[in-house]
Amino acid sequence: MTALPRGETPGPSAAADDDTVVADTAAAAPDPSAEGMGRDPSEAATDPEAEETDGTDGTDAAGAADATDTADGEAAAALSEAEAELAAQRELRERIEKRKAEKGGPVAAGAKLSGPAADLLAAVRAVESGEKPGAAFFDAPAPAPRRVAPAPAPVRPRASEPVRVPQGASAEAVAAVSAVLAEGGAPEALAAPAAQTLGAQAADVLREDPWQLLAVAGVRPEQADGFARALLGAACGPDDERRTAALVGWLLERAALQGHTALDASAVRAALAERAVTDPEAAVQHAVAEGVVLVFQEGLDEPADEGAEELAESGEQAEDSAGQEPPQVLLSLDRYALAEESLADGLARLVNACEKDADWSEAAAAAGSPSAAELIRTVAAGGLVAHTGGEAARAEPAALITAARSLGLQAVGATHSVDGRRRLAEALDDPSTAVTLAGLLSGAEGPGRDEDGAIAVDLLVVLDAPQLDVETAAILVESLADGARLVLSGDPGVLGSAGAGRVFADLLAAHACPQVVSRTPDPGPIGELVSGIGIGELNQVEAPGKEVVIVPVHDAGEAVHRTVQLVADSVPRAIGVPSADTQVITVGHGGPAGTRALNAALKQRLNAGPGRFGGFDPGDRVVHIPTPGRTVPGVVVSADAEGLHLDCAGTPVVVPQERVESSVRHGWALSAHQATGMRWPAVVVVLPGDAAQGLSRAWVYTAFSRGERHLSVVHGVDQALPRAVAQSPSQDRTTRLRALLEALPTATV
Repeated sequence: MTALPRGETPGPSAAADDDTVVADTAAAAPDPSAEGMGRDPSEAATDPEAEETDGTDGTDAAGAADATDTADGEAAAALSEAEAELAAQRELRERIEKRKAEKGGPVAAGAKLSGPAADLLAAVRAVESGEKPGAAFFDAPAPAPRRVAPAPAPVRPRASEPVRVPQGASAEAVAAVSAVLAEGGAPEALAAPAAQTLGAQAADVLREDPWQLLAVAGVRPEQADGFARALLGAACGPDDERRTAALVGWLLERAALQGHTALDASAVRAALAERAVTDPEAAVQHAVAEGVVLVFQEGLDEPADEGAEELAESGEQAEDSAGQEPPQVLLSLDRYALAEESLADGLARLVNACEKDADWSEAAAAAGSPSAAELIRTVAAGGLVAHTGGEAARAEPAALITAARSLGLQAVGATHSVDGRRRLAEALDDPSTAVTLAGLLSGAEGPGRDEDGAIAVDLLVVLDAPQLDVETAAILVESLADGARLVLSGDPGVLGSAGAGRVFADLLAAHACPQVVSRTPDPGPIGELVSGIGIGELNQVEAPGKEVVIVPVHDAGEAVHRTVQLVADSVPRAIGVPSADTQVITVGHGGPAGTRALNAALKQRLNAGPGRFGGFDPGDRVVHIPTPGRTVPGVVVSADAEGLHLDCAGTPVVVPQERVESSVRHGWALSAHQATGMRWPAVVVVLPGDAAQGLSRAWVYTAFSRGERHLSVVHGVDQALPRAVAQSPSQDRTTRLRALLEALPTATV
């Protein structure tokens, strides 16, 4: 790699651009006190630039998990892609609510499964107990082959249409909530989101239990406490059961924004104690009894006792089992607990329902690489396969899709982003078989559904699998028919999903299916550098073509200046990559060198203008967040009474005026989480001095691997960078999926 002295840029020497405008530091965060509730909570719920936190993945969608709860229940005549995705999530939650009503108590790992998973688990326990011999379970007839889905009608190209916005609560409900909020001294701006979140009876709910205000995105406990004191007076206190129950739910919701699907009960108790709850144990028991959360004991073969009793007796059980490690007690919100169970059940179904003696040997022999041939052979023998590898390894799933189609099967590849779809399509003989996962689930892309409602595929390959959150994965697996084959492919070194869960990592750790590890390395100096980062080494690499350049800086102001200079002048001149194809990536959104400051400086240099429509001008690079966790790059075309007109990779999109502020941001600079699943010809990674705490091996791996031809690193963190790379990655998300998968008899070693 090339290290340049301060002030020198790649290529021939050039005078520094002294006229570059450096943006001021972003505004400070709002005051968390009760008086600070004047901030519109909808911003916290949908702001695609929510602050990232150290050591967590997927926090770009922070505060957005509740956005799907506000969707309108009435079906529109022609759903947009975003609405269809939200509708699919609502459908899953309705099934979860139905299953929740059927549950009689807490569930141990692997318990209360249904269908084939339950039968298989019962069979394993029967063999282990000696009740039946193992051979008794090998005479069952093979599952009937899946019928071939009829050829679907071709998907017609969709015309440009506005992004539809779910209807809000009725005016009467909002007015009633506004009156209650005024009585409690809370800002009127919370009325509409509170009515949407709590329903038509929101005013009565808040009057009876003021702490339900915590269900509204952006409201903090101290703010809800102030509201409750104003309404209830001396009748409320820190140990009010309504308060403690709401706090437990709020803690779990906050954890979900950081990727957790569950929390250790001891961590919840400690957090409650920090918030003046004098008996955290009793508070947790009450929350379990009220159904606010579900409780699980990991590591048990039998279901736990009833929730509150189990928690009360857990200490006694530990004492009785001297010398043995007590089982871990986890708390989970029902939506995530049941999504993980549904996903584990569905994966077991796919493993056991497919044809396992298919002969794809000729297709494997014709594959272009040994790794592709191994993947084809493995998929022919199993219904669920995990495939790992870097960017170059994406050619192997493409070869698999081509081979399956040559055998007469309906095979489709789904990616996380539009850019990923483009790269996959370039490697396929039929580009129409490359779709985005959101488009496949919504029906906007792909072969559509068969008469039974299942996605009409024989083989589905999901690339960018680390970006799968547990709810999306549960919807996807439930949408596949018996006999369909599923391949989850991705790079385990990148940052995880924006939503809760770590589906791909849990699947790999549980050894729940065959795994194919690609032997195809990423080429060039960038590939060599990133490969070393993946194993904890930040190596010097030879870059004769200036593929990798290090630009040292003293402070954040210099970092912004050098970044603008690189994008606007040095990279286009020395590398030949225009500014439009160069992406800036930085650690966070706030701060003097965050995305906001960088975007302001880059706009001033590359597309200066008055920001005539909500701060945007024609030609601005932007990112559109149609649904939480999805980042779609685009360019502003125009603006009128309909809204902001964007060109998103050739697809026209109209964002209504009321949605622009919350779902569109300038996109010259992104966070690494936003950039996951996409690549650009050139990337400039900005590491100002205050970014050291936000670095991790996964962050560096993700950011550095986004560049195809060139990588510039604006380096101001000194030794924090090699330390972050050398530090072993830890399981930074608490989930139950791995334990559920390991409890299934399908798990393999």
